[in-house]
Amino acid sequence: MSRRSVMKALAASTVAVGVGTALGVQTAGALTPTAAAPGRGGQKLVPANRIGIQLYTLRDKVSSVGFRVVFEELAAMGYSEIEFAGYTQGNVGAITPQEIRTLLDDNGLRAVGTHVSTSLFRTDLANQIEIAHILGLPHLGTGNAPTNTATKEGYLAAAEEWNGWGEQVKAAGMKIYQHNHDGEFRFDPVDPSVRLYDVFYDNTDPDLVYLEMDIYWAYVGQHKYPGFEPIDYILRNPRRYPLLHLKDGKANEASANGYDIIEFGAGDLPYQSFLSQLRTRGQHFGLYEQDNAATTAVPPHPLDSFGNADRSYDAIAGLRG
Repeated sequence: MSRRSVMKALAASTVAVGVGTALGVQTAGALTPTAAAPGRGGQKLVPANRIGIQLYTLRDKVSSVGFRVVFEELAAMGYSEIEFAGYTQGNVGAITPQEIRTLLDDNGLRAVGTHVSTSLFRTDLANQIEIAHILGLPHLGTGNAPTNTATKEGYLAAAEEWNGWGEQVKAAGMKIYQHNHDGEFRFDPVDPSVRLYDVFYDNTDPDLVYLEMDIYWAYVGQHKYPGFEPIDYILRNPRRYPLLHLKDGKANEASANGYDIIEFGAGDLPYQSFLSQLRTRGQHFGLYEQDNAATTAVPPHPLDSFGNADRSYDAIAGLRG
């Protein structure tokens, strides 16, 4: 059987769904190895039928070989879930959302989210909702900050705007979500006691506006703007975080970020500890993302974003509580 066949069989036979099914809890701040060898005991932290990928990781492949080849490769690796980073495929040629949906279905893949510009929420939301319906997306999101005005007042205004978008997306049967980078965790320039992420979190309606934590960027935010634990935001209201970005980072004291992005399993972020604290079975999609997958490889591996994705799948599948 191919790995994909094995994964499908496992998915059909297991009742475990969602990130965070581990029994043990470790200290949130402790650095622990990110991968454990499969079959060595402990419950899977990310079940096989919930391992996904953000296609920004493979944007070089989408542009050079197209969605068909990319989906075939991802299905063979074992991935089940797709988050989009646009609907074009470079020089391969034009493709419609319906054609993309057919390729997803042909390869047994499910689209669970997408990143579009917040400018499209303002000017093209109805069309973006229609595209999301064609693709079967339960979530419509963005990788942009809530606003480019990095002040308390700017984030309060953004929260009001997002609540309005959330009403429209909810009425269409989906959830709108915002994906963080590190900048959202900075402080208000006038009142350094106010963290901007808290302003957005506290002033958006949890039934209308959802969040996708990029765990790597949250730890970068902690490094640059200390005083919080990333896990605490999710534990406060797990249902607000239907999607998680599983992006790994290698500690680097010389970097302003404190970490360098690296393939999953080769970094220092405390994923076993982090995911072990999530008891909310079935509420989160775990999506691997590596911004530099096409240009970075762990020796002796050659530069190849497919190779990084394949090894990262194995590392995520190997996580045990």
